Amino acid sequence: MIYPIVAYGDPVLKAKGKDIPQDFAVLPKLIEDMFDTMYNAHGVGLAAPQIGKSIRLFVIDSAPFEEDEELRKLAVKKAFINPQVIKEEGEEWPFEEGCLSIPGVREDVYRPARVTIRYRDEQWQEHEETFDGMVARIIQHEYDHIEGILFTDHLSGFKKRLIKGRLTKITKGDVDADYRMKFPGTKR
Repeated sequence: MIYPIVAYGDPVLKAKGKDIPQDFAVLPKLIEDMFDTMYNAHGVGLAAPQIGKSIRLFVIDSAPFEEDEELRKLAVKKAFINPQVIKEEGEEWPFEEGCLSIPGVREDVYRPARVTIRYRDEQWQEHEETFDGMVARIIQHEYDHIEGILFTDHLSGFKKRLIKGRLTKITKGDVDADYRMKFPGTKR
């Protein structure tokens, strides 16, 4: 099932996600659906709040960022259940980020080069891993979503004022996206 992507302005995007219990029966199907939804929207990451679910779950697949076929084999495709960032370190570097919930808006965001994260996989095994570079950035961006933080929250006041009109249009549904979206104030 491909879910509509929740648009900027919906309160679910600003809420901190709740932990998922181990007996969450629909979890495998939900993860599969999230990957399908992410690929349908041409994304590299998708967090549960972006499909209207305020839980601590996100999926990533860094392959689209790897242009070289050999590097694509090293891409990271994972589901992160109940993740907790342990440490962010390294020099902060800028990258023009976007978000499926905020189509058409891209801005430079500075993030640390490396992230260590503890999470559970689909078999409920606990892992603690360190990622760097683009994979770290994708994880940090998606992790922010389950904490109720959007990439626009990292922008300066000046930048926020510059994009305010575009954000207002997205909230009202005045946006050009090639995937289904759900806008604030419409039925879930």
